[in-house]
Amino acid sequence: MALHAVKGKGLVAGCLAISLGIFSSGAMAAGEFDPADHPEVRAMIDSLDAKGLDRSKLIQVMQNAELKQSIIKAMTRPAERHLRWDEYRNIFIQPKRAQAGAAFIEKYHDAMMRAQQEYGVPPEIIAAIIGVETSYGGNKGSYRVIDALSTLAFEFPRRADFFRKELEAYLDITLNQGLDPLALKGSYAGAMGYPQFMPTSYQAYAVDFNGDGIKDLWNEPEDAIGSVASYFSRHHWQSGEPIYIDATGPMTPPGAIAFNQVSKGTSTTIAALEQAGIKADGALPSNTSVLPVALDFEDGHTRYVLGMPNFYVITRYNHSHLYAMAVTTLAEHIKDVMAQEK
Repeated sequence: MALHAVKGKGLVAGCLAISLGIFSSGAMAAGEFDPADHPEVRAMIDSLDAKGLDRSKLIQVMQNAELKQSIIKAMTRPAERHLRWDEYRNIFIQPKRAQAGAAFIEKYHDAMMRAQQEYGVPPEIIAAIIGVETSYGGNKGSYRVIDALSTLAFEFPRRADFFRKELEAYLDITLNQGLDPLALKGSYAGAMGYPQFMPTSYQAYAVDFNGDGIKDLWNEPEDAIGSVASYFSRHHWQSGEPIYIDATGPMTPPGAIAFNQVSKGTSTTIAALEQAGIKADGALPSNTSVLPVALDFEDGHTRYVLGMPNFYVITRYNHSHLYAMAVTTLAEHIKDVMAQEK
């Protein structure tokens, strides 16, 4: 979601472009979402106009938004086959990524320490989220956010309502902050910046962590650091508490236990797990509730993990037990690298 300019000059240029009614992307009017010809776009502009956004700017933005069939194709392609844990792990957990995470923490040490102090989230977790999402800002996405969200809001009926809200949030964010809505890039689903926030998450959790008056998740890593910590805090991260506890059990996960069901949260008791043959590596009261996770490997064996409330918090960022385990594992490796460098 780069602003296509360095901090300071880029933001000034973006503000000036909007004040003049000229957007820096230089895009010719595409026409697919011109409100003059598109009743749904016109209705959205009417609604945003009623909320105080500048109608002429909204019209100009939507006239320049482009329909991207490649986005529709990406959203409708068949789901990937089931990935084993060892396959998923190998995508994100490499020595290079852990070393880059330690370097990221060192480079933004002050912001990391302040985020931990204010929100209770350790630096290695913040870095691991950004590392998994965008390789510490190295891959923030190649689609214009306006194209992705417009395409999905008006040409993807299955989730049109969801993406319409995201598009409206994006227009509100950019126009109210003086950012160029035609210049920012992100994923094909409209996720933005270092932490890949969707626009409504940006509205709810993004913070101006460096105090320059702009919540810039595209060019300002400090804002991204604070915003990830804010997200975790608002989802009830418990400072100093463990993320998971290892457990032992049979080679085949027992059918009596619902494993990897992140939507259920920490709702399975230790007593129920013990009855099914799963035993925690450590003494926990029998009424302790956890999120049972079974991680499969190519050789057929299973690693059992009992997710604690902080594990569940990570799944609120991405509703996948594999994602939460990858973030946790990368954070552990980053912490090891930092310990070795002392």
